[in-house]
Amino acid sequence: MEFQAKLLDVHRGLYLYGATPPRMDSSEEKIYEIAEKLAARLSKLDLDAINVYDIQEEEDRNQIPRPYPFLPTIDPRQYANILKTLIGKEVINYKCVAHHPKASFEAWLSESWEQFNIRYLSIVGGSTSKSVYPGPTLSQAAQLVAAHRYDFTFGGVTIAERHTSKGNEHLRLIEKSGWGMKFFTSQVVYQADATIQLLQDYYRACQEQNVPPVRIILTFAPCGASKTLQFLRWLGVNIPTETEQAILSAQSPVGKSIDICCSNLRRILDAIADQKAALGINVESVSIKKDEIDASVDLFYELQAILSSFYKR
Repeated sequence: MEFQAKLLDVHRGLYLYGATPPRMDSSEEKIYEIAEKLAARLSKLDLDAINVYDIQEEEDRNQIPRPYPFLPTIDPRQYANILKTLIGKEVINYKCVAHHPKASFEAWLSESWEQFNIRYLSIVGGSTSKSVYPGPTLSQAAQLVAAHRYDFTFGGVTIAERHTSKGNEHLRLIEKSGWGMKFFTSQVVYQADATIQLLQDYYRACQEQNVPPVRIILTFAPCGASKTLQFLRWLGVNIPTETEQAILSAQSPVGKSIDICCSNLRRILDAIADQKAALGINVESVSIKKDEIDASVDLFYELQAILSSFYKR
């Protein structure tokens, strides 16, 4: 089954893995070495596609110092094209449109299709509404993608924590799907309640407005160190104090984080069991620690088993 069909099939889960491009100062040899290691790691996974992220410095994200220094990466499209060739799976290329000059965005789209073999995009805006960016707004970018001569399939992101504070994320999802977005990928989940509330409100609003819900992909990441927890919080992830304590006090912190992620997914699925939900999982490692990277593969297996069972019920 082609990825497009899998993405739109509401009777099955969707299974993704997230990857960050190598550093900009990496040699071509090093880039391929990194890609080949990732390909070997993912070769045994029953993946549907790979997310390749567009990493930005985001100095204006919040007042908390960034735990890890920002290191510019190579063009995500370059890495996406390499991974697509090595692994033989479709790739969703992230694009932070806020940082791309408006005047050349259409040309960037054409180049992405023609030179980098990109067919799937996840477009995201700036990290804060308080800053002025050189690029198009998210709605402007979506209009440009939807009207482009090349038929991209594109989606965006959703943040349950934003729903907790503003209460309208579910309506924004409906609005964005009206722009042509076919899927939404969540921020890393370490607290189930916010995601449950978002999904319940979203499915109820879709029913009330008589619009079909689109695919929601939930992101999970293992965590075995205090600094990784700090980085997740810097990214905006809500990690309850008791969750942090449970992870850091465990004999195997990274193993405990896997247990917590699996428990959160089960709670989310139980809460929306009566909905005709099109869901997916996206697993990533937010650090370069070997134990956390290895654990991301273990986490993928476990989450995939849980979500597969949800669709077999």
